[in-house]
Amino acid sequence: MDFAPRFLHVDNEADALKALASVGVDPAGIQRMAGKMIRHLVKLRAVPCRAANILKQEMLALGGDAAVARGSVACQIPTTDVVLIGSRKKLRKLCERLPHQPFGLARLSDELGDLLDRAANPPQIMRGRNCRLDLTRPNIMGILNVTPDSFSDGGVYASSEMAIRRGIEMSDEGADLIDIGGESTRPGAEGVGTQEEIDRVVPVVEGLCGEIDLPISIDTSKSDVAREAIRAGAHFVNDISGLHFDDDMPSVVAESDAGLFLMHTRGRPDTMQRDVFYDDLVSEVMDYLSDSIEKAVAAGVPEEKIAIDPGIGFGKDSAGNLELLRRLSELSSLGYPVLLGSSRKSFIGKILQQKDPQQRVYGTLATVALGVEQGATIFRVHDIRPARDVALTAWAICRDIM
Repeated sequence: MDFAPRFLHVDNEADALKALASVGVDPAGIQRMAGKMIRHLVKLRAVPCRAANILKQEMLALGGDAAVARGSVACQIPTTDVVLIGSRKKLRKLCERLPHQPFGLARLSDELGDLLDRAANPPQIMRGRNCRLDLTRPNIMGILNVTPDSFSDGGVYASSEMAIRRGIEMSDEGADLIDIGGESTRPGAEGVGTQEEIDRVVPVVEGLCGEIDLPISIDTSKSDVAREAIRAGAHFVNDISGLHFDDDMPSVVAESDAGLFLMHTRGRPDTMQRDVFYDDLVSEVMDYLSDSIEKAVAAGVPEEKIAIDPGIGFGKDSAGNLELLRRLSELSSLGYPVLLGSSRKSFIGKILQQKDPQQRVYGTLATVALGVEQGATIFRVHDIRPARDVALTAWAICRDIM
């Protein structure tokens, strides 16, 4: 007899429910078993060894496991990172067993529960000033650089008239919002003065607000530019510094009621590629973004108006960019929508041996598809229609939507 064994790909509860229903499992049994089918790896940092040993024992008792450093069982080292290995249901059970444990594990119970809640309930909307983005599908952010020296389209839309015309085209091509920038942030780019940046972007913001019914984002790290662009009609601020370059930016965003995109970088564009080495890239990016979120929330920016961006190409080498793309889903641990900005960037050119940024469209689309699979919901791109088609198709495949 041939039983035809095969693997099942189950990485979310909807897939688990469908797989169990296909067998004809009793509905009550489906609800009991679905959570057991989805396994999670949860990393904890610098756990005291005595606490790590308790976690190891509890996870083994629940039928899971916990990976710890050599020497932690005998407490030969003070702390260890821990990787919890178990289904969502086992991790929930762990949360129930920790509140009465010592060594800070009661606090871990709350933190782990919050993490599991965020995984089960990703953001459905992001709000901007008098607008909202529907995150139940991918959103395409069109790049509109009003600069003479951006890496891919510098000088192409340098006049307000040409930029406004391109913004209208982006709307027709299916963009969900348009990101207007007046200062190049390519590696090595020198900054421009505040007034010059205002003079570049404000007429375009005003012109597009009168022509199209799409949210506008202002791509700037200067609070004065953000303020003037918002007065002109912008709905979001896209700060490549994650609020680390201008101390007034958090209050400007909060007082204007704008939405906020927070990006990771290391240094300003003219110096950011001098140091691209990290001890733990993803952890350092997430720590930086956590600090950015704290700054925003402390200033009064509502959490539903915040999204995060790992900053592909900003203070990272090609290997780092690829690692971020492979591990993009880890950013969802922070509980905010993830924006991916990989369009035409140099690491794609290195992979394809293509020096011309405008010939990197297909490479960009590969990152968009993988970004969808990794949980990103906003994609900042130059090529609107192709990116939209790829994102929606990948979304349908990953979410079983028709």
